[in-house]
Amino acid sequence: MNLAMIEAAAARLAGHARRTPLLDSPFLDEIAGRRVLVKAECLQHTGSFKFRGGWSAVSALDAELREQGVIAYSSGNHAQGVALAAKLHGVPSVIIMPADAPRLKIDNTRALGAEVVLYDRAREDRDAIGATLSAERGLTLIKPFDEPQVIAGQGTTGLEIAEQAAAAGVDAADVLVCCGGGGLTSGIALALAEKAPGLRVRTVEPEGFDDVARSLRSGRIERNDSQSGSICDAILTPSPGALTFPILQRLCSPGLAVPDEDCLRAMAAAFTRLKIVLEPGGAVALAAALYHPDQIAGDAVICVASGGNVDAEMFGRALDKYAE
Repeated sequence: MNLAMIEAAAARLAGHARRTPLLDSPFLDEIAGRRVLVKAECLQHTGSFKFRGGWSAVSALDAELREQGVIAYSSGNHAQGVALAAKLHGVPSVIIMPADAPRLKIDNTRALGAEVVLYDRAREDRDAIGATLSAERGLTLIKPFDEPQVIAGQGTTGLEIAEQAAAAGVDAADVLVCCGGGGLTSGIALALAEKAPGLRVRTVEPEGFDDVARSLRSGRIERNDSQSGSICDAILTPSPGALTFPILQRLCSPGLAVPDEDCLRAMAAAFTRLKIVLEPGGAVALAAALYHPDQIAGDAVICVASGGNVDAEMFGRALDKYAE
């Protein structure tokens, strides 16, 4: 993985992905005690950064291989990103999703033209299901984070952050990234290491599911004991990836973890002050910036708001409890 791959992905994404804004609010600055800049990837196609990686991976395939179709597994955001990328390329897609994924994400994935295969994440192995379907149908697997072209696509977010932070006069700051398997974080870290070395990337995860933060501390890949139990479904992964972890280890500073309740508070703050909708997993970075400022250094912090695919019930829960 290198900057050239990310820049090549950016060229393929040109005219297809949105250049999402870097938002701010004096009200959020007051809560955090420093300047807060929010990279609103919730405004990306399909409601999350995952479209970048999906398009990058599908567009990089050999044309003949691409025509046979693609397969992916995801709790929802990667599913939608790959499904839309496949649809726009005119090729079939099969998406393996946990049966307990938010209904909105399952319905949206089907609406984008994908064949959705549901599985029980407590009893069934998604990798085995994917391997069987890939072999039977000749489909190309696009992994959610441990895939070079997916990492390259997500890294285009970092290219934009570098340019937008410079335009905002910020050349030194922690960049907080909502982190599951590490595809987005590692891609951003690779881009910023070359384009804006004063911006220090840090992972943010839900408390109790901080496998990446623990891995960074121990120097080896750590696993979560459970795959459920947090409202942050979008970023609940077993462990960092074999490809992503060495990048995170080399380029990222210590990780952070926040409780679910702070994610709900951040969702309400983002809606009230920035007028954007975040899902819990897409709000962990902002939650860390707003409610754990003692763990962050500097006069400014940049947060990636990675996704906004939230059910009405969960969003209402956040607003009912915390909207001002």
